[in-house]
Amino acid sequence: MICSNTMHKVAPAVEQTSGLPVLHIGDAAGAAIRARGLHRVGLLGTAFTMEEPFLKDRLAERFGLEVVVPGEVDRRAIHRIIYEELVIGDIQDASRHQSYAIIDRLLTDGVEGIVLGCTEIGLLVQPEAVAVPVFDTTCLHAQAAVAEALAP
Repeated sequence: MICSNTMHKVAPAVEQTSGLPVLHIGDAAGAAIRARGLHRVGLLGTAFTMEEPFLKDRLAERFGLEVVVPGEVDRRAIHRIIYEELVIGDIQDASRHQSYAIIDRLLTDGVEGIVLGCTEIGLLVQPEAVAVPVFDTTCLHAQAAVAEALAP
């Protein structure tokens, strides 16, 4: 288990080098999204997670999902909020409002759900404040780990 969305970019190398399977955060999220019957989701996370293919492609290839990311300016804003505020526990109302505005733009683009693809972003975005289902990969990954640990 790798407890970070961004570091899942090295999951294939970890599996290959260790010879052990990685409980992939994308699989936990993808299964939850498909269980809700959704097909098109917005992804928020670090620039690496939003821009590189390691999570988007996994969700597309394994779960048939279309993954939409914010535009460049919004991606930079989310990345900045994560690295300059959330990682040090600085939760600012202005950033919360900015995040909801970015989500609103994704909703206008036709997404059916929002993936919180960063372990810290759940500190900022509250699911009850969003008009569509929100999938917190941190929680989903932890639940998948518990299920795997308790499996016979």
